[in-house]
Amino acid sequence: MKQYAVVAYDYTDDEALARRLANRDAHLEGVRTLAQQGCFLSGGAILDEAGKMIGSNAHFQFADRQALDVWLDTEPYMTGRVWEHVDISEVKLFDPTV
Repeated sequence: MKQYAVVAYDYTDDEALARRLANRDAHLEGVRTLAQQGCFLSGGAILDEAGKMIGSNAHFQFADRQALDVWLDTEPYMTGRVWEHVDISEVKLFDPTV
């Protein structure tokens, strides 16, 4: 399994936060499913200085980049126009149990 860091920033238009909130339950349901499959490792929202959600930061593991891209194609924050800019890097996370 390959590990990936995903940093995604939301659109900044006036309706951006409303779209995030409208898609949030479906997004979290999908993340829970990924966690059960061992694909979601950690993550959460990126906040601005006022504490407003403006993006997401997460670590995932998938068989390969193609599998990650297949997930992204159906991710509610992508299909619901929440994430505008998504940066993906392959990473090797530290395992403190080893």
